Amino acid sequence: MTGAGGSIVAARLDGASEDIPVDVPRVPAREAAEDELSDPMYHEHDPNLLERALDRFWDWVGDLLDGAAGAAPGGPLGLVVITLAVLGLGAALWWRLGTPQRTLRTPETLFGGAARSAAEHRTAAAAHAEAHRWTEAVQERMRALVRSLEDRAVLDPRPGRTADEAAADAGRVLPAHAGRLLSAARVFDDVTYGGRTADEGAYLTLCTLDLELETAKPMVAAGAGQEAAG
Repeated sequence: MTGAGGSIVAARLDGASEDIPVDVPRVPAREAAEDELSDPMYHEHDPNLLERALDRFWDWVGDLLDGAAGAAPGGPLGLVVITLAVLGLGAALWWRLGTPQRTLRTPETLFGGAARSAAEHRTAAAAHAEAHRWTEAVQERMRALVRSLEDRAVLDPRPGRTADEAAADAGRVLPAHAGRLLSAARVFDDVTYGGRTADEGAYLTLCTLDLELETAKPMVAAGAGQEAAG
């Protein structure tokens, strides 16, 4: 009987255990779920790091635009109008001022490469002018002007001289042309180092100055005149 009774009790306990839910502790259950979800098969279609970063960026941009639209007069339409106005102003400034220069270039020497005579520089300038390459024509005519002054001993030949230096030196012995010489040097610097473009008017002005300097007589310093008289 005892054996039979024990079997009956065990059977009842087994039946009861099927009806009573198993109470699994919270911490082991969470750990088991984390272990299960760490399986790579659950993350095959997750976005990668770059995609997550882009999603966060566009979310930030969206929040920023939403905030700007809320603060702008007229809401989203007002924001669009303001944006178009800013873009239009920027385009107008770009067109008016030209492409900004990244760095300011220091003046370089007037002559580069092989030495050429004044006549050769004038010939090159004329060829550029005929092709409407006014920037190159201005550069070559300025070089012809300075080379001619050196050939006439109005200026002493000096390697490494800049256009500004040549104009200043020539202006001291040709004071009647000093202002126009400095203007010519400024135009040369603007088109050579400042990113500007020359036009026909600038070239013709420089040609006129070059021709006038051909017959201009340099002023003799007072000290040199006294020495010659003595």
